[in-house]
Amino acid sequence: MSEDFTGEENFAEMFEAYSGGEREGLTIGDKVKGKVISIGRESVFLDTGTKVDGVVDLAELLDKNQEVTCKVGDILELYVVSSNGHEIRLSRGLSGQRDSNSDILYDAFRNAMPVDGKVKEECKGGFRIELMGKRAFCPISQIDIKYVEKPAEYVGETFPFVITEYEEDGKNIIVSRRTLLKKEQEEKNKIFMTGLTVGMEIEGRVTKLMPYGAFVELIPGVEGMIHLSEMSWARTEKAEDILQAGDSVTVKILDIQDGKGGKDMKISLSLKQMTGDPWSEVSNKYHVGDKIKGKVTRCVKFGVFVEIVPGLEGLVHISQMSYTKRVLRPEDEVEPGEIVDVVINEIDPEKKRISLSIKDVEGDPWVDIQEKYKIGQAVKGILEKKEKFGYFILLEPGVTGLLPLSVIAKAAKPSDIEKLNNGDTIMVLVTNIDPRERKISLSPTDLMEVEDWKQFADTPKKSMGSLGEKLQKALNKDK
Repeated sequence: MSEDFTGEENFAEMFEAYSGGEREGLTIGDKVKGKVISIGRESVFLDTGTKVDGVVDLAELLDKNQEVTCKVGDILELYVVSSNGHEIRLSRGLSGQRDSNSDILYDAFRNAMPVDGKVKEECKGGFRIELMGKRAFCPISQIDIKYVEKPAEYVGETFPFVITEYEEDGKNIIVSRRTLLKKEQEEKNKIFMTGLTVGMEIEGRVTKLMPYGAFVELIPGVEGMIHLSEMSWARTEKAEDILQAGDSVTVKILDIQDGKGGKDMKISLSLKQMTGDPWSEVSNKYHVGDKIKGKVTRCVKFGVFVEIVPGLEGLVHISQMSYTKRVLRPEDEVEPGEIVDVVINEIDPEKKRISLSIKDVEGDPWVDIQEKYKIGQAVKGILEKKEKFGYFILLEPGVTGLLPLSVIAKAAKPSDIEKLNNGDTIMVLVTNIDPRERKISLSPTDLMEVEDWKQFADTPKKSMGSLGEKLQKALNKDK
């Protein structure tokens, strides 16, 4: 008795295990998931979780090349089109090959079950659809999710539709394809968003450019935005300078936030972070003293910004623009977009600053000043500017000396010097050189003649020799 009872108990458990979880009461229009258990010549059999297996025509699971789109073990999502104690007929949707009875269409309407329909022709405001032998109307806005630019491209095609209105016993039927596409898209989007994480790199397509950035479609129905500041390491003022609508891009996800009401997600993207920050390698690639080329990006009151590579800008201070003249307005010397040679004076990776010089490209004329000019040397200069304390004389580009008024007053003809105008040439003498202070003192050349005459007049007379003495005596005798 004990063994029999145990056997009955085990049989009951096995029966419960076999029948447990089975779905009962399936009705036409129900959407069910089934696992493919067998693929026959004309039918595919699925385990739908009920006592009776589901069956779907193989023809519904073929692609354009007549190849089967599933394999044993795949999970399919289908609609119940008929059910009895012996089999459950499944389908991707109702089609014209099935019973065209109005009751079936009405059931499809009540259960929101897709029905295959063929687009017969265009008409005012939409399309005429042939639906299981009946005529239906699809508004042009309901034929697709995207904007319909060429309605004629839809004519002759067969699509699944959902019946949105069913009146007058099937004489007035309105259908929508958009509803099904939107639902399908939402399901795909939900799966997509579940796997989306910050830091992920993903491909997308630029859909729209705005003053503040660009929108990128990651999958149909899901867009993210690249802010202007995330387009390039270089300074970017307009999105169209970097991207164009339709461009394919690979971007990095920076942030994901819930939208208002939890409906739309806000996805922040970055294009520039797909490449390394140029500042991270600046110390390895560039060194103080390097002579390089760069592009002028901006002119400001205190200097100009020069882009060495995209995202790497340095500043040429106004004091570093020229040795040869005093620069008052940087834009008078260079302009945005111009390519210039610069020398790196300083690099600070932490503060992301690079100090550059344009004037050091040609070299500092004061470096070998004592080799070019000697004390007492007469040189030609140009009167550059008159001041109360003296005249500035340009000796060469970048080298200016001072001719003090106190020295001019000692010249043989001070008035000749005072009559000179800016731009006139003048001969001067170098009297002192101070390379550290970048100063050269000058004096007029006729001052040298005066000094030399005084020195000659003060020199004691020397004997001229016997011949000279006799000549001198003869001259005196004549007198």
